[in-house]
Formats: sequence, structure tokens, C-alpha cells
Amino acid sequence: MNKYNIAVIGVGAVGIEMLRVLRQRNFPLGELRVFARTTREIEVDAEKYSVKEISAEGFNGIDIALFAGTEGEKGASLQWAPMAVAKGAVVIDNGADFRMDPNVPLVVPEVNARDIRKHKGIIANPNCSTIQMLVALWPVYKKAGIKRIILTTLQASSGAGRGAVEQLWHEVETIVAGHKSLGAGQSPVTCDLRPEARIMPQQLGFNVFPQIGSFSECDYTNEEWKLVKETHKIMHDDKIKISATTVRVPVRTGHSESVYIETRKLIEPQKVRNILSRAPGIVVIDDPKHNLYPMPKDAEGKDETFVGRIRKDPFVKNGLWLWVVADNLRKGAATNAVQIAECVISG
Repeated sequence: MNKYNIAVIGVGAVGIEMLRVLRQRNFPLGELRVFARTTREIEVDAEKYSVKEISAEGFNGIDIALFAGTEGEKGASLQWAPMAVAKGAVVIDNGADFRMDPNVPLVVPEVNARDIRKHKGIIANPNCSTIQMLVALWPVYKKAGIKRIILTTLQASSGAGRGAVEQLWHEVETIVAGHKSLGAGQSPVTCDLRPEARIMPQQLGFNVFPQIGSFSECDYTNEEWKLVKETHKIMHDDKIKISATTVRVPVRTGHSESVYIETRKLIEPQKVRNILSRAPGIVVIDDPKHNLYPMPKDAEGKDETFVGRIRKDPFVKNGLWLWVVADNLRKGAATNAVQIAECVISG
């Protein structure tokens, strides 16, 4: 079996998960190099890695470069990805820098793996919420078409990075400590952090807030527009009407989505269950009478997309609801990127 030299750029939450996924999926690794802004030693699952400062020379001999990326942060991929390509590497970028570039394929392997063949050195990994939604909707789209999507995402703190997870823990611990000291009748519900300690724009402990990213056109956030534009690009269908509300919830890892679709052809819920049960990368958990449906605590650490609560709209003939859950650090980022790399080496 051929082996491939891989570089992982970034050792935040997604970069760590990329290292983990490469090992767990038995990717045919030759040399593995890890780069970041500064040198350090890290340990992942008892495996030690020596992190080197990123440089153009570091990409010599690299076959595939996995850029962990940071949502909303420009610059790192724009600076280093072209250098990696110039050295002969194929770049798979998890950040937002190249997603809407018409010359860069934006890929969910279960949906549009063929687009990988069009790459010119760089392949973009979609936004985490887009990935899990399209894994769930693509089999339905192929069978019945989709005219409209209305969704609300319930996104975990880890989607905003390791610092956001730490902020959530700190807020919860502070509020619980106040509850214990004051008693139930006087329990605090707020936790004011210093501005420098706040990663997210609002308190998340014991709270939810409908803002992920910055507000943009039509008062949608840029996270909401990603769901629209990325879906159109990946599915090669810009006629689908898409409306989204993205919400941050006090969950460590695992995004949930309430997805409403209006199909072009009538399709019954049981048919949808059957189609999704046979689709790659999907696990259907749909027995509400026994309280069985996907939950983020059960999806954490797993690569599949979980779907449940499949039901028809009693007031709209072709309307359907689905509940979609996935680990945003794995299928929503690291696993999808490694799957793209697997497609690259398989030709």
C-alpha cells in the first residue's frame, strides 16, 4: 500500500481532532508533520507530537496538507496554502477563506465527491452545520427534489473553539457556586466575565443566544449565509430557497439542527427513513414513542450523522421535518477533511 506524507496545520480543537481521526481511520501515513505558529510538544491519546513553526520549507515532500482553519479568522490559509501547493501538496482547508472561490471545490464526500477531480491544488471543507445538514438531505434530494429548507441550528460551544468551551465551563461553575452559597430561591442566573475572558458575544452558561458570527445582509449572520451559499454550491442548485437561524447552546460538542424541507415530489416519512437508513454516513434513530432520537451527547466522538424525528407537516402536502445531529469537530470538520484526503489518494 502506498503511504502519503501528511501535514496538519493548527493544533486547536479541530487540528487535534485531525490527528486523532488520521490514526483512527488508519490513513496510510508516511511522514506526519504538525505545524503551528509556535513550536511545542503536544500529546493526543497518549501519542506525542512535536509541533514545528510553520514555514514554506516545511511543505517539502508533503502530499496532502490539512489546514485546521479557524472560522472567521482570515489570513493563515491565504498565506500558507498557496505555498504548500507550490511545493506539490494538495491542500484541504477547513477555514472559510476558499469556500466560495469558484475555482475551489467545496466538498462533502457523501454528496459531491466528484467535484474533487476539479481541484487545482486546494479543496475546501464546508462549514460544520452545512456538512451534517447536506449528508442528511442529499439522499432525499436525489429521490424527491427539495424546493425549500427552513432550519434552526443549535450549535455547541466547541464550534467557537477551545476558548469558548472554557468560557462555558467557567460560567456554569460560577453560577452553580453561587447557587450553592445563596440557596435555590436566590440563585444567580448571570455570570459577568471580563471582556478579555469572553470568547462568545453573550453568556452561554444556562442560556442560549441566536447569534453565531457577525450580522450581515438582511440581518442574517454570516453563519446563516454560509448555510445558504454553501448548500447552493455543493448541491449545484441555487434555486433552493433556504432560511436559517443559528443558535449557540450550552453543549460542549455536537451540533443539532431542526430542519424543515418542502420536497418537489411527495415522499412519505417511512420512505425517507428507509432511504436514509441505507445512505452512507447516516444512522437513523427514530422511535419517539420510546424516547429514541439523536442527541449531541451520544454523537460526540462519532463520525456518523444521526437523523430522527422524521415526520410530515400535517398542513403542507410536501412538507417534512427532520432532526439532525453530528459531532461538529469530527464529521463537521476533521473527519470530513480526512474523508476528502481519502478520496484524493483513491483517485
